[in-house]
Amino acid sequence: MHTLPLQLAQVTMKGAIAAARSAGFGDKHLADQAATDALRQSLDEIDTEVRVVIGEGERDEAPMLYIGEVIGKGKKRKIDLAVDPLENTNATATLGPRAISVLAASEHGGLFHAPDMYMNKLIVGPEAADVVDLDYPAEKNLVNLAKALDRQVSDLVIVVLNRPRHEELIKEIRAAGARVKLIPDGDLLPGIAAVMRGTGIHAVMGIGAAPEGVITAAAIKCLKGKMQARFWPKNEAEKQRLIKMGGDPDKVYTQDELAPGKKLIFAATGVTKGDILEGVRFFGHGARTHTLLIDNMTNQVNFIDTIHVFDKQLMEYRLA
Repeated sequence: MHTLPLQLAQVTMKGAIAAARSAGFGDKHLADQAATDALRQSLDEIDTEVRVVIGEGERDEAPMLYIGEVIGKGKKRKIDLAVDPLENTNATATLGPRAISVLAASEHGGLFHAPDMYMNKLIVGPEAADVVDLDYPAEKNLVNLAKALDRQVSDLVIVVLNRPRHEELIKEIRAAGARVKLIPDGDLLPGIAAVMRGTGIHAVMGIGAAPEGVITAAAIKCLKGKMQARFWPKNEAEKQRLIKMGGDPDKVYTQDELAPGKKLIFAATGVTKGDILEGVRFFGHGARTHTLLIDNMTNQVNFIDTIHVFDKQLMEYRLA
């Protein structure tokens, strides 16, 4: 495996460990700050010039890696980075599920510069890529999805964020005969789970954060899944900001447009246990992490189970 993907996986590992140390204390900003500090320090040590094109935190004034910030000590190799040091901060505060430290990287220009607003998303696996459409009624999408997967509609599980704005969507999905898995926060990892077989999730529907949507799109593209998304500005100011950043509020974007890069790397490390990743587990003098690493240049999808020993002398003793 190339050095850079492994380096970026180690970045999310360090972010996850830092966040997990601050998890369960009821303070989402404490964990977010810890993850952000760990990621910035780790990124600053790699031999690559890293330009942050999507950071996290503007919407809720949380700590963030700033858009336009340049990190790293290398000059020969340059990458763009979309990063969320701690996705699903509420879960971290309460030790709830699906909190992750996550990033996506590409060559310059390979990731859409999404403003910190919302987007309406539809995510399915490769089998249904050509038979669903964001503008179809939910029932039509579900019938087509079930047929593509050789299932009944009643076999399907659709992930939707538990928000008042989704009341009608939830009713439509259930009326069509599919089951709804409501989640309180964090639709990034479920979106990736929907593209993988054996996860028990068959699609993600509804409105979630746009920056996380771009990170999701990078993984979806690598996994040959299908993502369709339309930005969902809440007011005229957000609409104008989107237009100023080069976005079209009426356009339906695909994963290829949100992550147009030819070289894509996706890395996510579990902070708390989720659909496809275990959370950080601490033990005396160390921790164990679980990371998903996707690299489209090698066509590899790796689940990395790592033991981190914090006491260097203890490690030397055990290896002697």
